[in-house]
Amino acid sequence: MNEDQLTVLIIKYLKENKKVAIEKVIEELQPYDIAQLYRNLPGKHHFKFLLYLNPQQIADLIQELDSDLQIEILHRLGIEKSSKVMDLMENDDLADLLNELSVERIQEYLSTMKSEDSKYVQNLMSYAPETAGGLMTNQFVWIKEDYTIRDAVDKLKDFAEMNHTIYYLYVINDNKELVGVVSYRDLLLGNIDEKISDIMFNRVISVPVDLDQEEVAQLIERYDFVAVPVVDEQKKLLGIVTVDDVIDVVIQEANEDIEKLSASGKDIDFNTKATTASFRRLPWLILLLFIGLLSGSIISGFEDTLAAEVSLVFFMPMIAGMTGNTGTQSLAVVVRGLITQDLDRRTVTKLIARELGVGIIIGVTCGFLIAIIALIWVGPDIGLVVGASLVLTLIIGTLAGTVIPLTLYRFGIDPAVASGPLITTLNDIFSLIVYFSFATAFLTYL
Repeated sequence: MNEDQLTVLIIKYLKENKKVAIEKVIEELQPYDIAQLYRNLPGKHHFKFLLYLNPQQIADLIQELDSDLQIEILHRLGIEKSSKVMDLMENDDLADLLNELSVERIQEYLSTMKSEDSKYVQNLMSYAPETAGGLMTNQFVWIKEDYTIRDAVDKLKDFAEMNHTIYYLYVINDNKELVGVVSYRDLLLGNIDEKISDIMFNRVISVPVDLDQEEVAQLIERYDFVAVPVVDEQKKLLGIVTVDDVIDVVIQEANEDIEKLSASGKDIDFNTKATTASFRRLPWLILLLFIGLLSGSIISGFEDTLAAEVSLVFFMPMIAGMTGNTGTQSLAVVVRGLITQDLDRRTVTKLIARELGVGIIIGVTCGFLIAIIALIWVGPDIGLVVGASLVLTLIIGTLAGTVIPLTLYRFGIDPAVASGPLITTLNDIFSLIVYFSFATAFLTYL
């Protein structure tokens, strides 16, 4: 049964008040599928649909929705029922949700939650949203280094409800400092009376609570972890970041980079209104509009050259377009590489040298081809000017697409702001200057 058929079936059951039938269908669905069903239902059926879900199902549903629909559900449920649902949510997801509400609303919800959960969520909300602290969860199991394997297994049984997030057991000392880690495999292979201190792995890779979420994602990817512990300055264990949250981070960061690369502004999707999307794109485009005016002033400065040889105009779009294209390609390579690579002087030098080589190869190949075409079409002199110009502009365009984002990164600016349109506009200016300078220099031979 596809999504449309499922939606039609649920609407039918809702109209006929078939509670048992709806519950039977919901039991077979994953939280993501329930969220998709909720999105597809007409708004007038939302509240009635929620009445057929138990608190755990609602908690799972909320965690799969965007903030607008999450807030809608909280308002529909009311303070009392919402608080019961919040007690069942992952604390990190709950902290993100509450950050979208007013201060008054936050206090209302927190005051009706379990005191322990309320305190931990408030603690999470104190961390910057895009850091390890804002991303971590308290759904983990810690043990003492003087425990036996039997003690550890008994504690695992006591926290069976957390099994969906238990990957490792984290070992702490009397000061709650992280001193080791034990995996499920270690417990299974060890003797039941063996001490945890004898089997634990002492060299624990952890992240500071204020580390940027993108760097946390890189670390988990680098070591193929499914979870990483988060510690404070005293190495006290505060929480863990799990791989499912990291996947969300990777998708979020990728979307942000795509938005910046296209200069389209953030938070624009298929459902964004035309007026909203327009106002989010306009600032970049207006800036590029004024930068683009420089192209016109450059052309006006070479009026004599154009008057002497009008055929130069034929190749202007090609020269500018090719330079912009190669710059955008290099920009994409650099931005993608910065996500997975640690930069040092050797890496940067190697990258720039590599892109210079790419620019030369591309420039010579394309320049030779266009020179032959221009020679046949217009004449040998124009062919020489166009070919030589394209070689140089493609090299410049490739280097610009490499050096500009690296420079921005060096000064602590997100390199994705060196967006495709910006690189293209700057390369238009570079290409026109080179093209007409070559043409003017050869004017006596044309």
